[in-house]
Formats: sequence, structure tokens, C-alpha cells
Amino acid sequence: MSEKTHKKEHDEKHLEKLTIKELREIAAEIPHERAIHDMKKDELIAFIKEARGIKDEAPVKKRKHVVKIKMTKPELKAKIRELKVLRWQALKSAENKKAVMLRRLISQLKKKSRHVAAA
Repeated sequence: MSEKTHKKEHDEKHLEKLTIKELREIAAEIPHERAIHDMKKDELIAFIKEARGIKDEAPVKKRKHVVKIKMTKPELKAKIRELKVLRWQALKSAENKKAVMLRRLISQLKKKSRHVAAA
């Protein structure tokens, strides 16, 4: 494989998507002091980027979905108490679907209250 096609092949792929073997082949072509076979993938990528003069772009960080809490813990507890009363009434009047819906809502509010308490 000629040098131009070899370079094009690796330019097409991002370094992060290459395998360790491919990264080691690229790193072997670069003069180095440290053993490239002892490097991990992240270290190899950093080494190659530094040697080629590629500025490292800021990695895209995956964010966890942050739940916006609109109520305080006492407000949540009060709402849970209200829903428990409604659920109890639904069970007495044999409205099972409504009781199940209320139970799930109560469960969600309890999870939110635990989340608020942890924060």
C-alpha cells in the first residue's frame, strides 16, 4: 500500500474509531522514545495527535438527564398524602384503574422526594 493511500485510509476514519493494532502501526511510523506497545488506546491517540500537530478537540461529554425539581420535599410529601387519600377512596369505590394510576404517581413522587433529599 502506498503512503498516500495509507494516509487517506486513516484520515477517513477518526483516530478514536481505529483499533489498537491500527494505531500502533501509525505510531510505529513516528519517531518515538517510549515503547508504543505499552501504551493504551487513549495514550496512543494522544501521542499520534501530538506528533501530527492535531489540536485535540474538546471531547463531547454525555450528560445524564437532569430532572428539574419543581417542588420542595415538604410539598412533595403533602402531595403524596393527598394522593394516598384519593387512592384509598378509589379502592373503596372499586375503581381499580384509577387506584393503579394513583399508586404509580405516588411511587414517582416518592422517588422525586428521595432525589430532593439527596441533593
